[in-house]
Amino acid sequence: MEAGRAGSTTDRPWLGSYPDRVDPEPVPEHATIVDAWRARVDADPDDIAIHYFDGVLTAGEVDRASDALAAAMQDRDVRAGDRVGIYLQNIPYYPITLLALWKIGAVAVPLNPMYRRAELRRLVDDAGIVGIVAAPVEADDLLATLEASTVGWVLSASDRDFQTTDDARVLAPLPATPLPDGDVGELIRRHDGRTPSPVALRGDDLAFITYTSGTTGPPKGALNSHRNFLHAAMNYATWVALAPGDVVLAIAPLFHITGLTLNAGIALLNRTALVLTARYEPGVIVQAIADHAVTFTIGSITAFNAMLTVPWATGRHFRSVRTFFSGGAPIPPATIATFQERFGPYLHNVWGMTETTGGGIAVPSGRLAPVDPSSGTLSIGVPMQNVAVRIVDEHGDPVPAGTEGELEFDAPQVVSGYWNKPDATASTFPGGRLRTGDVAIMDDDGWIYLVDRLKDLINASGFKVWPREVEDVLYAHPAVFEAAVVGEPDEYRGETVVAYVSLAPGSRVEPEELIAFSRERLAAYKYPRKVYVVDAIPKTATGKIQRGTVRAGTAAARPGTASDTRGAHT
Repeated sequence: MEAGRAGSTTDRPWLGSYPDRVDPEPVPEHATIVDAWRARVDADPDDIAIHYFDGVLTAGEVDRASDALAAAMQDRDVRAGDRVGIYLQNIPYYPITLLALWKIGAVAVPLNPMYRRAELRRLVDDAGIVGIVAAPVEADDLLATLEASTVGWVLSASDRDFQTTDDARVLAPLPATPLPDGDVGELIRRHDGRTPSPVALRGDDLAFITYTSGTTGPPKGALNSHRNFLHAAMNYATWVALAPGDVVLAIAPLFHITGLTLNAGIALLNRTALVLTARYEPGVIVQAIADHAVTFTIGSITAFNAMLTVPWATGRHFRSVRTFFSGGAPIPPATIATFQERFGPYLHNVWGMTETTGGGIAVPSGRLAPVDPSSGTLSIGVPMQNVAVRIVDEHGDPVPAGTEGELEFDAPQVVSGYWNKPDATASTFPGGRLRTGDVAIMDDDGWIYLVDRLKDLINASGFKVWPREVEDVLYAHPAVFEAAVVGEPDEYRGETVVAYVSLAPGSRVEPEELIAFSRERLAAYKYPRKVYVVDAIPKTATGKIQRGTVRAGTAAARPGTASDTRGAHT
């Protein structure tokens, strides 16, 4: 029986929270991403598929362009199963390239456009990439990085095409150094009207390899199939009640699983428009929401936090919004309240991983997430369609409701493993189930509360301290913009709780005040004994706070560090 499809309301208590319109056990209508895309085009080729500043592309135009590029790729001897890198920001050539590769059975490898040299070369070599579609910037450095690699060609893709606004805040300066193997736009024009030779595709064929963000070690390539993608994208579209005429903003980068599946995927495979803005810039994003009447997006809490720094942004810019979701990291309750008070939309939690092809646990649209009374932690939601979740102990045995344990996830959207890493695959996916490494609690109604990552547990004098709980308290202070709490080695306690904070624009606060603020709201062993005020908290390219980097001491403290030695025995 398909993973996640067995069971009743008794052993799936979360079904009681489902809206009536959500089928808990849906089956995708199409076998592959290409089939789903063709159905969308056939339904109405004149539907707007992409907004890009002042430019518009219909579904038929995107289909014709991707056909032409697919034919050009086959002329370059790209075959089914070949890996091709996409090294771009959120521009129209990104979905066009994805569709072109899928039409010929090739495998897309999204590459972080901020990666340089060794970090880029590591992924290229690991995946055995045969070619790359890249922005024509820093061309000499890119070509030097790829020297003697498996890459046989590099094509340019300009972020200036398909629009005339030329917003200097997010678009590359001109002129750009051309790449030697041709330009994607020119290839599309030259092959216009051609279609690729047909390729037989199956649902379990590999669609893309997405590399993990590296928060838990070196990036690993997750093997996302067509079937994985369809389950994640189509189920999520139903969850958020996406309908024809909706407008989806790609706030997350498309090289990340959230942007690829839950921004681009749900928009492209439904009769909805996808808004692209090249890079993330909060002012550009707020204006795009207003200009294009955006109804839905999902992004990191860092992205939503950044909107609060735009001085001219008001609720009128968000009048079209129906639903906002935030993923990547649980949202502090204080941040939700601040965002809603200023702009109007409520930020719904959603949880997912690269290995789950995006989301998998979410707050139902229109519902307010409950708060765990013992810790003040906001729920990340309930398991979505076709998802089976267990909270297990270190032996893999289920624990009672309300008990901490590791979150185990089973669903058709879970990847089959990691590229060329059999040992990591075996340890992370025992029996095909995903051991997430996240510590969670499930209540009697199936709501899940994420406590923290197992590796982030702080052991202070034998007491367990989860950084999330301390961070949520710090976020409640009006001067705190972002916070990261870690354990620091301590001869007496074993570890002591340490906080790094960055401040909201225009705010000032002494570290001693933050220590006192936390001490009033937390048990004696939990509050931070040291607070470092820093310019910025280290984060991944997708906005996840890197506690590992913070622990390593790379967050350089500014003048203004305080420590508290009271209660040294706790």
